[in-house]
Amino acid sequence: MKDLAKMKVLVTGGAGFVGSNLVERLIEKGTKVFVLDDLFTGKEENLPQSNLVEFVKGSVCDEDLVRKLVKEVDLVFHLAARNIIISTKDPKQDFAVNIGGTLNILLAAKEKGTKVVYTSSTSIYGNPRYLPINEDDGINPFTPYATSKLAGENYCFAFYETYGLPTAVVRYSNIYGAKQSPDNPYCGVVAKFFDAVMKGKPPSIHGDGEQTRDFTYVSDAVEATILAGISDKSDGRVYNVSTGIECTINQLAWKIIKLYQADLKPVYIDRRDIDNIRRRVCNIERIRKELRWIPKITLDQGLLLTKEWLEKRRS
Repeated sequence: MKDLAKMKVLVTGGAGFVGSNLVERLIEKGTKVFVLDDLFTGKEENLPQSNLVEFVKGSVCDEDLVRKLVKEVDLVFHLAARNIIISTKDPKQDFAVNIGGTLNILLAAKEKGTKVVYTSSTSIYGNPRYLPINEDDGINPFTPYATSKLAGENYCFAFYETYGLPTAVVRYSNIYGAKQSPDNPYCGVVAKFFDAVMKGKPPSIHGDGEQTRDFTYVSDAVEATILAGISDKSDGRVYNVSTGIECTINQLAWKIIKLYQADLKPVYIDRRDIDNIRRRVCNIERIRKELRWIPKITLDQGLLLTKEWLEKRRS
C-alpha cells in the first residue's frame, strides 16, 4: 500500500460532487492535491480550504495542461466527465470529454508511468441477464454516456496491457450524499427527491417506479476509489462499487417522504430516454476480496446523512 501522506495527487473533476468528497478525504490523509475542473457542473466552493489543495480551472480536453499537471503528481484519480443527461443531449461533447479527455490523461500518465484510477459507471451493463451483476458479465451500453465510459475503460486496459501503465477502474453505482446539490439541474434522483420534499412538493417518478437501483453513499465510493489508487493489487483490474442491495425508486421516494414526515405521495410522469435500465444490483465480492473494501453506510443511514447535510447547507 502506498502512503498518501507522501504523495502528490491529481483529481480531475475534483470540484464536482464525488470529486470534492474525494479531495476532502485525501487532504485528511495529508495528501497534496491538484484539482483540475472546468466548473461545468462542479463548484470551486465545494473544495475544502487548505494549503494542500491547488485548484486549476481547465479541461481534460486541454492536452498541454493535462501533461503539465500529470508531470507534477504520483497518482491520478480521473473523475472528470460529462454526465448521462448532458451526454444524451450532446453526444459530440460527451465524446470529446469522456473519451478524448481520458486519452489525454492516459497519454500524459504514460510518459511518467503514473498510475491512473478511472471512475466508470455500472450503466455500461445495460439490462443484465442475471442479478447481481459481476464485473465480467455481459456489457450492453444503451446511452452515449455508457458508451463513452466503456470506451474510457477499454483505453485504460489497453494502456495497461500495451504499455504496462498501471490503471484501475471503479464502476460507480448511483452515488448520492453530501455535496450533491439539488441546485444542479443534472443531479441524481436522490437529490431531486430531497429537493421536492423539502419544498413541500411530491417527488416526481419517471415510469412506474418499480425500476431498481443500487444506491451507494459517497463516502463509501470515495474509500473504494482511494483503495484502488494505493493498492498494487488493483493494477489492470475493474471493480463494482455499490452495496449489493436492490431498491426500487418507489421505495426510495417513500423513505425520503417519511424522513420529513411529509403528507405527500409520489407523482408519476413519462419515462425519459435515459430511463431504459429496469433493474440494477451489483456483486461486490471482487473488491471485498482483493481490496478488503465493504460499504459501511446503509441506505437509511445515508439518506439521514444527506438530510443533515442539506439542512446544514440551507441554514
